[in-house]
Amino acid sequence: MVSVQEATSIILSNLFQPKTRKANLNECLGKILAEPILADRDFPPFDRATMDGIALAFDSYQEDQTNFRIESIQAAGELRKKLNSNSGCIEVMTGAMLPEGTDTIIPYEQVEIRNEHATINAKQVIKGQNIHLQGSDAKENQTLLEPGTQITPAEIALLASIGKTSVLVFSAPKFVIISTGNELVDIDQIPLPYQIRKSNSYALQAALAELGIDSALLHLADDQDQLKTEIKQALLDFDILLLSGGVSKGKFDFVPSVLESLGVHKLFQQVSQKPGKPMWVGSFGNKFVFALPGNPVSTFLCFHRYVKPWLLQSLGTKPNTSKAILSKDFSFKGDLTYFLQVKLANVDGRLIANPIVGGGSGDFVNLKEVDGFLELPRDKSEFKIGEAYPLVSFRA
Repeated sequence: MVSVQEATSIILSNLFQPKTRKANLNECLGKILAEPILADRDFPPFDRATMDGIALAFDSYQEDQTNFRIESIQAAGELRKKLNSNSGCIEVMTGAMLPEGTDTIIPYEQVEIRNEHATINAKQVIKGQNIHLQGSDAKENQTLLEPGTQITPAEIALLASIGKTSVLVFSAPKFVIISTGNELVDIDQIPLPYQIRKSNSYALQAALAELGIDSALLHLADDQDQLKTEIKQALLDFDILLLSGGVSKGKFDFVPSVLESLGVHKLFQQVSQKPGKPMWVGSFGNKFVFALPGNPVSTFLCFHRYVKPWLLQSLGTKPNTSKAILSKDFSFKGDLTYFLQVKLANVDGRLIANPIVGGGSGDFVNLKEVDGFLELPRDKSEFKIGEAYPLVSFRA
């Protein structure tokens, strides 16, 4: 048995090596960038007006001139115009180029316009105000995005602004989710009194879909020969095998022995934690197997605590980490890391975790009431209100 820290270290030392591919901009959302993105020109590419108003030379205003003749109008999307006289000004629209010879913009709200003259009634005017200077956001050839960046709508806008119709992204590994157990029937069937419907497979598939990753589903009975045949084929067809069930010490828990008989190298088996102790992880070249416990809460925890961060790091990015503060005292006696189910609340900028223990690792109904797990260390048994611990969150 390994500790939670040892399991984490082992997993993150054995990352999947992804391939890369070109993806069109309209299919990049959620993907992980595999190339640096450089600015193709200065941002903004010109001195840009940020307000509708008049543009003038500040020195003229400083000489106590408050009335200016309007020479022309500078609209957005047209060539830069030139101020011909310091006694004049140019009307300018938001997003337009700053006219040549001007260095300050005064908004319409602080100007009275009559008979093609603008009179300034502002209490204060600052040189350079309301101008977004060329290159102030980024210079040409400056790195805008690093490899490993997850592409969100904000990155899509940035990529579009530099004319990137396609970008290099990491290809997601091919996943198969394998549920095991004679007691399981599919969700469209009526279970007999000794059966239950499959839920882990659909939870794992949805969790991968949140990361933009498709997965196949497969169900296997507690039969050693069938397990060996089907898992052998899955190792040929897929990059990552995500199993649920059949990994404990029961007489029908064949998964660990089958995997080892197929040449899958065991990285570890069993983690000193609750829930989720009977977890088996192995590698097969650049293919990986995560055999998770069958109890729903254990499966859910192990995916979010181990598989998800391993996957994100394999694809070149690091998951967000955070802590939350216990809202009340809690005790747990046992030489194990305990993952406490919690409901989160933001109180004055502090993330507060309220324990909602539930009925154990089989109580997946309780998951609808909680937002994540608080990771309580194994070297303590009493946990006090106000103490902060690492959070494994599964809700945005």
